[in-house]
Amino acid sequence: MSYSITRKIGNSLAGFLSKSLSGYRRLDTVSVEALAEVLQPGDVVLVEGNTRISVAIKYLSQSSWSHACLYVGSTGDPSSEANLLEADLREGVRLVALDHYREFNLRVCRPINLSAEDRTSLVENGRKRLGHKYDLKNVFDLVRYLIQKPAVPQRFRRSMISLGSGEPTKAICSTLIAELFQSIDYPILPILGPESAEKGEVPVYYRRHFTHFTPRDFDLSPYFQVIKPTLESGFDYKEINWRDRADSDDAKE
Repeated sequence: MSYSITRKIGNSLAGFLSKSLSGYRRLDTVSVEALAEVLQPGDVVLVEGNTRISVAIKYLSQSSWSHACLYVGSTGDPSSEANLLEADLREGVRLVALDHYREFNLRVCRPINLSAEDRTSLVENGRKRLGHKYDLKNVFDLVRYLIQKPAVPQRFRRSMISLGSGEPTKAICSTLIAELFQSIDYPILPILGPESAEKGEVPVYYRRHFTHFTPRDFDLSPYFQVIKPTLESGFDYKEINWRDRADSDDAKE
């Protein structure tokens, strides 16, 4: 099959996978403006998507987080400026504003003790990927998992996540960000080597291949801190203005 035909089919499938599904509801009460105020370059923003592709990723990763973006810094309004680096199914690697995900549940995962030099390298390496295309092989794989979810035990699903060709110019969202962090030797979910079982030995870690990472891994990682704007600003539960449940939207449904 020629590349042009494959690309045409891939683009059609990408359009199908990108369609939003009905019934999604945002539960987070924190505004994107409040979220933008706490962002720092190098932060990973996780998105709970509502598209067909989100269904496949959520199944494979057993998580509600189906998309990941890298915050590359801001010189203006951090909520409306295009400062989130992401790999979009149709557009490829691009920059979008946090406001683009205003209607979705979001989570900020921050790499801890990241040096200023490595933070700069992380952002610069990410910007160099702008314009790279989404991996078409990944599109075909995700369609397969969407149409018929294979009955595979959960412990084996990570090996199924190794989607796509693995070529550096063909990016997938979490794969792109994982590769960027690995380029500065920052851990996400490394594998603890058997050598480390010896008492008193310095732990030895091995990298997972970057194609094995999903958005959930940044949430699970012991090296990333979950940042919540309400807690960062000095939360006091005594200041909440409560109403009776009978007046709430949930009670009216």
